[in-house]
Amino acid sequence: MPLDLSIPFGFHGILSTIGPRDVIDILIVAAILYKVYEMLQDTRAITLVKGILVLLAVTVICNALELHVISWLLQKSVTLLFVALPIVFQPELRRALEHLGQGKFLGSAGLLDDAEARSVVNEIAKAVKSLSATRTGALLVIERDMGLNDVSATGVQIDGLITADFLMNVFIPNTPLHDGAAVVRGKRLIAAGCLLPLTEDRSLSTELGTRHRAAIGLSEQCDALVVVVSEETGTISIAENGHIMRHLDIEMLKEMLRPAFAAPHASFKDMVRNWRKKS
Repeated sequence: MPLDLSIPFGFHGILSTIGPRDVIDILIVAAILYKVYEMLQDTRAITLVKGILVLLAVTVICNALELHVISWLLQKSVTLLFVALPIVFQPELRRALEHLGQGKFLGSAGLLDDAEARSVVNEIAKAVKSLSATRTGALLVIERDMGLNDVSATGVQIDGLITADFLMNVFIPNTPLHDGAAVVRGKRLIAAGCLLPLTEDRSLSTELGTRHRAAIGLSEQCDALVVVVSEETGTISIAENGHIMRHLDIEMLKEMLRPAFAAPHASFKDMVRNWRKKS
């Protein structure tokens, strides 16, 4: 008996009702969902999202099989889960709301032109190389789409043009600004001696000190790129989206800094992949 490859009548009826406005509506929703996924990608929240989807799938299956007791328990669990979501996803919700408030949910902030970006990256890399060679501890926060006025307000306001010598002077040991973080916005250093939130991740290596934990903590709450120079070993690290990459060389540092100043943000997975190839 030949197979019937024709479109089912019900499905054909649904397609016939879709107009141009419906297509636009679907595209907008798809763009928003993609942006939400992009924000959650490579964060701890993506694991929780997968868990929620599994729970919902199990609930649907139990309802279909008429397993009433399990279905009732799962429905109550889902209700409690949605109440707890604002607490569990607090950093991600804050990030999304700040993007909306700044008009950057679907677009990127204004970036430097290629020449300015190259100059800033070179100056930062030059300073980090010198700080690493002398084992001078440093914490440098690169602002991206999300504003960091709340972070810069905890330190000393500077607003100076970025140069290697300027950055090295900021992190001179035994000075008031040495132990805090410096915040970079575009081609200017807007503040130094700033306080950062520490990560609560207990799975981190005991080798990571306060600077590294502060870098990870801030990167969990916003889209900033945080450069760390270890005071004990001179090791150069970068934290982003709650992850940290260590033992970077200057060329890898430059490669990771460039997208923060002059191009769309590179995927963190791609950065990790390139780093592993070089290490």
